[in-house]
Amino acid sequence: MTTRTGGTAGGVPGRLRAAVHRLTSSQNEVLAEEEQQESAKLGGTPCGRLTGRRRVTLVGVLRSVTLQPRAGVPALEAELFDGTGTVTVIWLGRREIAGIQAGRRIRVEGLVAVNEGRAVMYNPKYELLIGQPT
Repeated sequence: MTTRTGGTAGGVPGRLRAAVHRLTSSQNEVLAEEEQQESAKLGGTPCGRLTGRRRVTLVGVLRSVTLQPRAGVPALEAELFDGTGTVTVIWLGRREIAGIQAGRRIRVEGLVAVNEGRAVMYNPKYELLIGQPT
């Protein structure tokens, strides 16, 4: 009777499995997984798990930054992506903020609300993180 052990010395099956996964996954899936790992490493709450009104810290990449006036007041609006989902971050009364640009990694902290399936955070504290997304 022969028994099988699940692995070999040096973790080769794990590395092989990861390499095969990268080759068979779409580029978007791979980037999302990498962003999830980076966000978790930097202490972010996963955007995909947000419910109700609560204070959270989010870490991710800004996918877009636009000026969207609201009731005649300037509002800088950005889409933050962390690999699990997105949150719309809005700074009211701002036309621009130095360093806030698409492709930038950022940490935000504030109260997030989920309304009709859309997560939004108004006027959060923010920290620009060193380095660009992978």
